[in-house]
Amino acid sequence: MSDKTMSADEAVARLESGMTLGIGGWGSRRKPMALVRALLRTGISDLTVVSYGGPDVGLLAAAGRIRKLVTAFTTLDSIPLEPHYRAARENGAFELTEVDEAMFMWGLHAAANRLPFLPVRAGIGSDVMRVNPGLRTVTSPYEDGETFVAMPALRLDAALVHMNRADRAGNGQYLGPDPYFDDLFCEAADTAYVSCEQLVDHLGTAALSKEAAPQTLLLNRSSVTGVVETPHGAHFTSCAPDYARDEPFQKLYATTPYDRFAERFLAGDEDAYQSAVRTWHKERR
Repeated sequence: MSDKTMSADEAVARLESGMTLGIGGWGSRRKPMALVRALLRTGISDLTVVSYGGPDVGLLAAAGRIRKLVTAFTTLDSIPLEPHYRAARENGAFELTEVDEAMFMWGLHAAANRLPFLPVRAGIGSDVMRVNPGLRTVTSPYEDGETFVAMPALRLDAALVHMNRADRAGNGQYLGPDPYFDDLFCEAADTAYVSCEQLVDHLGTAALSKEAAPQTLLLNRSSVTGVVETPHGAHFTSCAPDYARDEPFQKLYATTPYDRFAERFLAGDEDAYQSAVRTWHKERR
């Protein structure tokens, strides 16, 4: 087993403009925000972003890095609609493909299994077919003759996800209540970069499974290209049980014009970001 550790800047240096990029997590929960911030420090743009969207999408949209977004929603959870995403979308800044949550998941499943599509009931009888005229249906070849949506595979050039723990070989562990399909993002991608709260100093899963059940070992090293240790790297989204969502900071983000937010919090590296966040919290007290 090889050592796949690298820095956030080294990980995003492997990305290119024009890529299809999958971003794991769900809304404002366990998003790989340190990797997104590192991406914003590059000139990479013209991205097709595939995400159960949250502030990852909001930041990239506000910065003008997205050409096309494929999503089931874009939310901050406690704030129903991500405001920077909304502003960019209302200005026609990018193309949007919006599908049902289950259709999105089935698209990842298809890509992970190297299938061109998978049939799914979700979407039948809804406006999803009207707003996505490129979608097709298939009929079961068996006696039931049922009609399904043929959800196309969501193939990814690269994926970014965040885990609670990982080892140097790329095995990743989540400790919260939900895997958020991060394994599918990695398996659907040609390359996958995993940030984590804590890097276990061993190769292999024995150290990861000492204090948690084996089913928490979500990511297999075979689908991971690089591992980045980023303590508090999901901030300001939640990363249960390590920390909750930073609601006051999220509210600041949601109510601050992007240029002002970026000037104060995104001008430097990750250490500068974390320092600026701590300073802001001290000031508000």
